[in-house]
Amino acid sequence: MIKTGFSPDLCKSNAILEDYVKAGNLFKAHQLFDEMPERNAFSTNLLVSGYVKAGDIYSARDLFDRTVNRNAVTWTILIGGYARRNETSEVFKLFSEMRKSGIDPDHVTIVTVLSACNDPVVVNRETQIHGLVVKMGHKWSVVVCNALVDSYCKSHCLDSASRLFDEMEKRDCVTYNAMITGYGKEGYNAKAVEIFVEMQHYGLKPSDFTFAAVLGSCVGLNELSLGQQVHCFVVKTNFVRNVFVSNALLDFYSKLDKVIYAKKLFDEMPCLDGVSYNVIITGYAWNGQYKECLEVFRKLQLTGFDRKQFPFATLLSTATALQDLQMGRQIHAQVIVTIPESETEVINSLIGMYVKCGSLDDAKMIFRNHGNRNAISWTSMISSYVQKELNEEAMNLFIDMCKVGVNADESTLASVLKAAANLGSLDVGKQLHSYIIRSGFKSNVFAGSALLDAYANCGSIKDATQTFDEMPERNIITWNAMIAAYARNGDAEATLKSFKALEESGLQPDQVTFLSILSACSHRGLVTEGLKYFDCMSRIYRLDPLRKHYTCMVDILARNGLFEEVEKMMAEMPYEPDEIMLTSILSSCKVHKNKELGIKIANQLFKMDLRDGGAYVILSNLNAEAGNWDEVAKVKKAMKDRGVKKVPAKSWVDIKQTTHSFSSNDRSHPQFSEISQKLVYLAKEMEKRGYRADTSCYHHNVEEEGYIAESLMYHSERLAIAYALISTPPGSTIHVKKNLRACVDCHAAIKLISKIERREIVVRDASRYHHFRDGFCSCGDYW
Repeated sequence: MIKTGFSPDLCKSNAILEDYVKAGNLFKAHQLFDEMPERNAFSTNLLVSGYVKAGDIYSARDLFDRTVNRNAVTWTILIGGYARRNETSEVFKLFSEMRKSGIDPDHVTIVTVLSACNDPVVVNRETQIHGLVVKMGHKWSVVVCNALVDSYCKSHCLDSASRLFDEMEKRDCVTYNAMITGYGKEGYNAKAVEIFVEMQHYGLKPSDFTFAAVLGSCVGLNELSLGQQVHCFVVKTNFVRNVFVSNALLDFYSKLDKVIYAKKLFDEMPCLDGVSYNVIITGYAWNGQYKECLEVFRKLQLTGFDRKQFPFATLLSTATALQDLQMGRQIHAQVIVTIPESETEVINSLIGMYVKCGSLDDAKMIFRNHGNRNAISWTSMISSYVQKELNEEAMNLFIDMCKVGVNADESTLASVLKAAANLGSLDVGKQLHSYIIRSGFKSNVFAGSALLDAYANCGSIKDATQTFDEMPERNIITWNAMIAAYARNGDAEATLKSFKALEESGLQPDQVTFLSILSACSHRGLVTEGLKYFDCMSRIYRLDPLRKHYTCMVDILARNGLFEEVEKMMAEMPYEPDEIMLTSILSSCKVHKNKELGIKIANQLFKMDLRDGGAYVILSNLNAEAGNWDEVAKVKKAMKDRGVKKVPAKSWVDIKQTTHSFSSNDRSHPQFSEISQKLVYLAKEMEKRGYRADTSCYHHNVEEEGYIAESLMYHSERLAIAYALISTPPGSTIHVKKNLRACVDCHAAIKLISKIERREIVVRDASRYHHFRDGFCSCGDYW
């Protein structure tokens, strides 16, 4: 014993110390450690390992720093502790200090360090470790090479992983699993399956992880038959009793919309766990089988599985889809009692559920009370505000998000850009553009598409086009945004030209693309072109026209007075005409003075119990033009009886980051005197150029031309334009928003104002954008 240095007392103390550590009694263990008259590296390693396993990295580090005689195991244990905490920089710092201290890492140390390499940022360090592996003679170690392959795959360096894989003289199941998983996660699913087949030729037996990985690739390939072949292999190799593999099969069938197969497998599985129930519940929810989803959840509640792992997020999406607020509240109650593992995900689902079920106040309360808010939480709340058209609140919340230091992602930016677009605020859009550039999202296709759409909605087609031209990558969403931008801004020629460019790019147009094309044809009265694109939609691209496409076609035909074709299309289409379609026809009946059809359409509309006053106003005007004042009175009485009110016209203009609102004949603005003076001046200048007020938009029993002309002068959009003219530098573009369609007289007046003031005036009304410049409008007087 003297020669070997063996000490019975030390051996006994280490045994007791090991018992304390295994029992998790680290206080007693540390107390004994301090009282030990002599210790060795084994003693230190035991206690450091105990602290690491308990998650107390600070106590482990303190003990490590106070230890003089460290060996490779001591270093490896602490490195492993930081690796589990994903503190990559500390892992490499310790590894570097270990080598400087003169202690050579063994294969366990290298594998432990590599376990922390799962980010593209550390690729250079992985390469350095690879060099060290070769230098130290570990390149023949299968365990080390497996760790390197896995590390390269997790860092998205498939080329390096593949080269190392090809160079390995000996491979095992773990090697193949790493490559199959790596290829699958990067979307190279066919290659993953190829590696799986090669593995069989190599004579290796697959493990449960192998089957899970290859089934994931079958999902990516959308290959049902291939997945079923894997299922057969699972049965043949007796892995069907493995719950992990069976759950992967459940997931495969669910994601390929084969829930019947999934449920059959679920019912036949000899062993189930909480994941099994979660997968089948989620599968039913994805396929809209909500009744079955809830039935399986009720069964899950009767099991003894951990409630913290229940699929609360999926169940909340079910409540949302069913618009069942009561059900959502019941699930919320269970969430409060349970505190699920994926708490943040569930909280985000709760916010979405309450918003979509019409309880915004509950969503706000949950958001405010949730301390651990991530980007998804903020984005969920911001998008909720946007959905409720609370765009200013959405922008304010985004500002708060930036103040607390939470970084926005592409979904956040899409939501706030939508808010900016809805507000029609070009200044806000430009500020967000700057934020996108600073945040490194300039090349992101989704952020770029949202920015393009925001500029288009703010009436700045120039900025929208520039954004599109500067995008390094474009997808169908990008092209749709650009085509829609041209369509909304009345440039039918550019719309059709962009569609041709889209076809030449190799991308396939979708239903959204054709909706913009037909809208552009509607805005410019392009009947022949509209019929052509409507036909090629189904004939060439095999896309079924939706209700919105038929509405556009009906609008194109009705605007051109082709009412026989309108009635024919309505009779042949697979949808019942809705309020939007019928109101469009009624409006065209007024323009073309088709009273007979107008009254017929109006009767259909009134049967729908309309709450929007637009259709009533059109019918009233139709009767007034024909001099049927009794009918006018009946329409007004019907509006009163049903509680329908005509929406008052309002216009907005942003001046120096402040939004100014105007109503027709509104005299409340602090600068009304200057506004009125400007309007009087413009009226005189317009008269010199031959302008006469068009009072046809007013229908009355008595002649009050003078009063009507003055009233027209103080329409909301003219008040907004006049205020912008006296508040902005000469030559600058004016952007005005209006909630209703611009009247004929204001449209003619604004054309002249643009010429008199030598300004471009952009007006966004309820139907489109009007760009007034040099006495002309982009709509060509067709709107």
